Amino acid sequence: MRSADAALPLALRIARRELRGGLKGFRIFLAALALGVAAIAAVGSLSASVDGALKGDAKALLGGDVDLTLAHREASAAEYRAMQAAGLVSTSAELRAMTRAAQAKEGTGKRLLVELKAVDQHYPLYGALELTPPITTAAAFAARDGVFGAVADTDVLARLGLKLGERIKLGDATFELRATIGREPDRAVSAFILGPRLMVSMAALPATGLIQPGSIVRYNYRLKLPGGSDARAWLAELARQFPDAGWRAHSFHNATPRLQEFLDRIALYLTLVGLTALLVGGIGVANAVKAYLDGRATTIAILKCLGAPARLIFQAYLAEVFAIALCGIAIGLALGAIVPFLLADSLAHYLPVLAHAGLHPAPLLLAAAYGVLTTFAFTLWPLAEARDTPPQRLFRALAAPLRQWPRRVDALALLGAAAALAALAIASAGDRRIALWFVAGAVATLAAFRLSAWLIAASARAAARTPFVLSAWPTLRLALANLYRPGAPTASVVLSLGVGLTLLVAVGLVEGNLLREVTETLPAGAPSYFFIDIQPDQLKGFDEAVRGVEGTSGLEQVPSLRGRITALNGVAAERAKINPRSAWVLESDRGLTYAAIPPPGARIVAGSWWPADYAGPPLVSLDAEVARDFALKLGDTLTVNVLGREVTARIASFREIEWSSLTLNFVMVFSPGVLEGAPQTFIATVKASAAAEEPLVRAVTDRFANISAIHVKEALEAAASILGSIASAVRLTALFTLIVGTLVLAGALAAEHERRTYDAVVLKVLGATRRTLLATFLIEYGVLGAAAAAVASALGTLVGYLVTTRIMEGAWHFLPAAVAGTALGSTLLTLALGFAGTWRALGERPAPYLRNE
Repeated sequence: MRSADAALPLALRIARRELRGGLKGFRIFLAALALGVAAIAAVGSLSASVDGALKGDAKALLGGDVDLTLAHREASAAEYRAMQAAGLVSTSAELRAMTRAAQAKEGTGKRLLVELKAVDQHYPLYGALELTPPITTAAAFAARDGVFGAVADTDVLARLGLKLGERIKLGDATFELRATIGREPDRAVSAFILGPRLMVSMAALPATGLIQPGSIVRYNYRLKLPGGSDARAWLAELARQFPDAGWRAHSFHNATPRLQEFLDRIALYLTLVGLTALLVGGIGVANAVKAYLDGRATTIAILKCLGAPARLIFQAYLAEVFAIALCGIAIGLALGAIVPFLLADSLAHYLPVLAHAGLHPAPLLLAAAYGVLTTFAFTLWPLAEARDTPPQRLFRALAAPLRQWPRRVDALALLGAAAALAALAIASAGDRRIALWFVAGAVATLAAFRLSAWLIAASARAAARTPFVLSAWPTLRLALANLYRPGAPTASVVLSLGVGLTLLVAVGLVEGNLLREVTETLPAGAPSYFFIDIQPDQLKGFDEAVRGVEGTSGLEQVPSLRGRITALNGVAAERAKINPRSAWVLESDRGLTYAAIPPPGARIVAGSWWPADYAGPPLVSLDAEVARDFALKLGDTLTVNVLGREVTARIASFREIEWSSLTLNFVMVFSPGVLEGAPQTFIATVKASAAAEEPLVRAVTDRFANISAIHVKEALEAAASILGSIASAVRLTALFTLIVGTLVLAGALAAEHERRTYDAVVLKVLGATRRTLLATFLIEYGVLGAAAAAVASALGTLVGYLVTTRIMEGAWHFLPAAVAGTALGSTLLTLALGFAGTWRALGERPAPYLRNE
């Protein structure tokens, strides 16, 4: 043999010669690796495309270089002058309102909750409001014959049964519908949407009478700054000029933080699911390499007998494996790279921007790195095993499959590859805490399935030796022996199916529990309607309108204000150290109220409520979970800005709130005597029978045009639809993992074909019938499929329980139908694939195999 210096060129020559035989034995390897890499590359490329669109269209999405948002009040004269001095200002107002067809008489017709947006003549500063028919915004909103124009989502026209040119009633004013909205450039920064969009001009808004003291209205001031201006520096200077303004400020550098965070989180989850698919594919890679090397055992033994050093064997087959792996990675990268081009138009229906389709090197390089590390981590062991096994054992590989523990240096290399794979997953994740939990969960899951495979084999060994099986069930005994014999596919089958099944079970249970909570549990005790923007002087008339409708009950009403937390124990809120879980409480104005007695649906868990006739310094009762996340304790202080006035209150109690009950509750409830003088409205909830719902809405909104009705059932159905869409996307990715697992399973069974055929030949020669052999193999695969399904169901249920109760903080209900359906499907899949492989083995002629032996 040649010297060590010439070993590598010779190894490459051997690898090249081996590759001339084609990809037989490596097709599953290639497919599993390509699909795993494609999943990661696709998610990364699509995320980069959307992220590029968000950054590229940031000014249009925000509506300007800068956006200043005020709740309940307009900017003061001084504040507005400061804005005008900086650049062109566009003003808009957003609120919820009820509308109906103008020709519908009072007491008849359908009322519709809309998200009303009033805009001025400068709107939009960036981008374009796309309308059908394509008319200008001036023409769309101008007054004609004393009637202002309006544009709306097509859903407004469909639900009210109207056509363009017809009129609607909005508050005290009448509007003509002149166009439908195709694209609203800045909708991404709007508040949570409960109804379809309706747009009018700011000039027409006063005529509606909808703006009342304390009304829930949001004013947006968008600025177009001169070229070269530093938007963030200008905002910092504005904050110094007006430290108590209470507005929420954004520049185009961070135009859509919530949308960006949501998309980043979705991309992270899908990437991790793609990585799961790649790990499952890694099992297929290991199986394929092991089966191929088993098939080349005689060749390797001959090379060793001729003096080939172990390193040459290792290098030759490592080169061959990586040549094929690079092909699989290249295919996966190509598939992943074209996804943005294929899905860009489809995503436009769900996102406020059109994804910028293109090649994105960073996610492709990341996917390639995952593929290379996975290949190395899963092929090192079988390669080291073939390298270190003595030639005499290699010649007996068919009868006694190779089992060799790797050397210390190989074990360290294998652990290093696994650690690098884990480190890459964590380092490249947007939320490293979630990625760390994923890595820990993946290790635990793989270990659990490997342990399960060992337990299945051990149980089969014990069962096969019981007197009952020994004496009465030879077919069963033979099937059980196949589960624990040397080279049995037990571990491969359980691992390949188990991870995908676990994901499917977990997703099904989480989705089922959330949808059950939203569509079944909540409506039983939830109100039918929320009524908002009730003025204090309308309370009596509102009560009369509600109680005058037969079939209504459970009327509750509380005062409602908006305030922004500005300080915790005297420390500015933006500098306070808090748990990110409750950061939403500080992001903008929050609803708050005052009460003499504790609100229903809340339990005081610390401190005590103030007396009903309390008249001392300001006190506040706080949501217990928020208090924990803010590291607050009883006696600490909370400062809230209410319409420009700072109110500092001492924390008197913590409440555990059951938000899912949908009763009137607030994060902050103040003691009486603090907020009564501030402009405020009332919120009310009412229960109504199905027959009373429409009459109730008509009775209230016909009498008080400024009051809006939020139908709880429709809001819940919208939430359920969103949850269902997200769950479907996650379920599809989980199903993708299962598809990869199925490929791996098929590969494991294909790798077993030679051994199956040999076993069948020997048994037929010894007198076994085709029926006996078929029953034996079907029992074996049935037990394997059922065992994998049982373990996956248990682990998936545990994951579903933890996600539902710990992360979603919802109620848990075990859903046996979802688990049973997945388990049955996996068992049937294993049986089908096992039957296909067994049928081929039974059809082989004995003579060639006996002569070869």
